[in-house]
Amino acid sequence: MYEALYRKYRPKTFTDVYAQEHITTTLQNQIKSGKTAHAYLFTGSRGTGKTTCARIFAKAINCLNPKDGNPCLECEICREADTGALPDIIEIDAASNNSVNDIRDLRDGCVYTPEICKVKIYIIDEVHMLSKDAFNALLKIMEEPPPHVKFILATTELHKVIPTVISRCQRFDFRRVGIPEIIDMLKFVADNEGIKVSDDALALIAKTADGGMRDALSLLDTCIAYSSDVTLDIVSSAAGIAGRDDLFALLTAIFEKDSSKAISIVDSMYAASKDLVKLLSELTVQLRNVMMVKSIPSQKDVLALLPEEVKIITEIADKLTLDEIIDKITTLQKLSASFAASNDKKTAFELTIIKLCTDIPSEVTAKPVSDPSQTERIKQLEQRVASLQASLNTLQTAPKASQPVEPAKKSTNQPGTVDLSKLSLDDLLPMTEWGEILARFTDVEPHIAATLTDSKAMYYEGILFIFAANKFFLELIKRKENSERLQAVIKSITGKQFTSIKAKFFTPENPPEVQTPQESESPAERLINEAKENNIPVNTI
Repeated sequence: MYEALYRKYRPKTFTDVYAQEHITTTLQNQIKSGKTAHAYLFTGSRGTGKTTCARIFAKAINCLNPKDGNPCLECEICREADTGALPDIIEIDAASNNSVNDIRDLRDGCVYTPEICKVKIYIIDEVHMLSKDAFNALLKIMEEPPPHVKFILATTELHKVIPTVISRCQRFDFRRVGIPEIIDMLKFVADNEGIKVSDDALALIAKTADGGMRDALSLLDTCIAYSSDVTLDIVSSAAGIAGRDDLFALLTAIFEKDSSKAISIVDSMYAASKDLVKLLSELTVQLRNVMMVKSIPSQKDVLALLPEEVKIITEIADKLTLDEIIDKITTLQKLSASFAASNDKKTAFELTIIKLCTDIPSEVTAKPVSDPSQTERIKQLEQRVASLQASLNTLQTAPKASQPVEPAKKSTNQPGTVDLSKLSLDDLLPMTEWGEILARFTDVEPHIAATLTDSKAMYYEGILFIFAANKFFLELIKRKENSERLQAVIKSITGKQFTSIKAKFFTPENPPEVQTPQESESPAERLINEAKENNIPVNTI
């Protein structure tokens, strides 16, 4: 009986698993040291080896003669595990066994000791499909399972797994398999099966698989059904890439701004029963390819495209700016969001195609002002702002009249020996850049910056004093990593390096007196600022 390639060449040891060394090495070390966890969570895209690694782990932990953390594949445990006949390794498909009663049955089974193995292993595949009640029923047994029971959960949609389950597991994230690794595996399989596959065909299979080894082997299996000599044309037909001539003709018509041709192509595809939802998705994917080629030219080598399609995409990318490409993708995404509720999908699709052909901007693009009076007013405002700015620049660059400078306060203390008990607010200098510092710090640590609302900052020599109205900040700034991040932001803006930060609490009813010096503003600058505030043209001052 014929066995599918992805099943025939499924890895049986950790050594055989491709591109997941960060996971297999950890699991092997745990098995060798005997320090395995009671629950694991394997997450990642499809075909990356989650269930395979779960099976290998279940075999290895129960193997009678493990070798360097790998199962020996020779003992009775390994042989029966490979055939699926081992009663102590239980695989549950949560997609079809997702009720609370199914989990109750699992909990009842956990009470019994293993029949043959050292440890009873429950592998729950697609665990995100469990119902809410089923998740709740699973929590207690996962938190404190019997010593002879371990759980391995696998999912492609981690965000659907409740946090309380995730927190009870050791989590491992499976990466997408790289194109070179997929090509190596496909070559190995082709040689073993006596199949001839061209290099460009292998490359297209690897690109189309999108990081999934199982998808790549399944596609190769489909290609072998066509011919034992697999070529690029066979792969394109098997993968559904062939027959995309109309799609690329439509794409070309859009970027040539030939709306008549574009609508004609849509009509012919619609008459041939082409699903408009699928067409919208395919068109968006190809526009994304244009964007990738435009912004990252090296990406053209990893796109699932035929050579002639790559040429078309590259020509289109060369004719447009990145903003134009992004605007067209935005237009398609807006249609996609409303397509399901549309009563006349064909009209909505044609309207979008016309927009794409005629460069009508999406709603996110600013619309031009059509009222002549508003346009004239905007011009006047722009001229006044430019005039004010020019005058201010002249004043800033001109030499200023000498002003008495307040002598800097001298300290009799040696660096690092400041007596804080003798300092008063009068001794401190205001941190005039504090507002800019908080704005930058919000991008770095928003949750800490939120506790600094209405705060003040002053400094004395190498010590920074922060007066905060939120007591929670006083606890956060005690952590070394938080203090270092804040100091890094301060140094990037002010150039000052503080040896320590002192956080002080104050109430809004009794704030510290922190005055920002205003002496640096010259009379001329003050007049310019007043003109700005009162909308007075600068030439009337």
